[in-house]
Amino acid sequence: MHDAAVAGETPPAPPRPVIGASWSRMLSRGVDPERGGTARPLRADQLAERRRASPLAEVLPLLRGRLGDVAEQTANIMVITDADGHVLWRDGSSAVRRNADALGFVEGMSWGEDAVGTNAIGTALVTGLPVQVYSAEHYVRSHHAWTCASAPMRDPRTGRLLGAVDLSGPAATVSPTTLALVQTVAQLAESQLHTSHLAALEALRGSAVPILARVSGPAVVTDPHGWVAASSGTAPVGHVALPAECGAGRAWLPSLGDCAVEPVPGGWLVRLLDEDPDAALDERTRVRLDLRSSQARVEVSSASGDWSHPLSPRHAELLFLLAVHPGGRTAAQLAADVFGDERRTVTVRAEMSRLRRNLGGLLSRRPYRFGDTVEVAVLRPDDPAALLPHSTARAVRG
Repeated sequence: MHDAAVAGETPPAPPRPVIGASWSRMLSRGVDPERGGTARPLRADQLAERRRASPLAEVLPLLRGRLGDVAEQTANIMVITDADGHVLWRDGSSAVRRNADALGFVEGMSWGEDAVGTNAIGTALVTGLPVQVYSAEHYVRSHHAWTCASAPMRDPRTGRLLGAVDLSGPAATVSPTTLALVQTVAQLAESQLHTSHLAALEALRGSAVPILARVSGPAVVTDPHGWVAASSGTAPVGHVALPAECGAGRAWLPSLGDCAVEPVPGGWLVRLLDEDPDAALDERTRVRLDLRSSQARVEVSSASGDWSHPLSPRHAELLFLLAVHPGGRTAAQLAADVFGDERRTVTVRAEMSRLRRNLGGLLSRRPYRFGDTVEVAVLRPDDPAALLPHSTARAVRG
């Protein structure tokens, strides 16, 4: 069947629909059945960045705990990829890992269909469904000695595809129960992410209630993805459809209408304006970066009230640099500012990601900067030498 399909002939019998559809995609894209597509592995820093940014890092212990031993005992390897098919983590039988190395089935390499043809990982990511691929069902002949079973995983907050988990090994290890096992573990991982999401919403609810108590009129507090932690003066709603690039200011939101959106710690305050469409709206958010003591703080003042957040030395350093560069800084520029090495972008992005968990509504990206509606004032100590005394960055000390 495979030989006929790759030759453009009619197979003696049709393959399974999921395999036949994938083979057709490979033929239409000109993927070489001998060598696959062309793909380069991620650099070490790119791999580290993708691992850090992946929500699947949170469920890595669960995936390893449920599938790692199984992979070892059944002469398989467990592989976790991102949504593009790049291998982020790999565990299991050392002998099988060596065989996988010869195929380029290694951390950082793409295992999407365009890179290696029909395979469980790439095909599961394309279809969004669990898939098991056995021997010559693989499009590229060098993979015919393998069997693999993979299931996609999605972010329960957004429905966004996060990646896939896979068990792969020699074709002789094929089992009809493997796909069910992989699918069950993928569902457990999604369930853990959902539980974490609910815990984060509950934590946000603790700070949302006093915020809403200061607001006159109907309002809701949401997390960064629009999930509602608390509401006041309006019918209960579970989710608000926020703009893709949400920012402070006036916005029309489905189901709510005309609204004022303001940043709060860990999310957004959304005030409904339909009842008074002519109400004046102060879209400005005022930020004071207080660096006058050893405990730096960011103090925020908006139409709905005031709040503050303590800063670590590194976060105080980064916010100071953004304040003195209102046009913004790229990750490479911040790396050069802080470390004197523009290659340390992975560390910078990790710290900025942590900052955005609490201050996301104040900060914009590409480049990193304070939002357009944010007014920033820096409160410095009287003695210039006391400004961020922990910092060794020339951009600060200079």
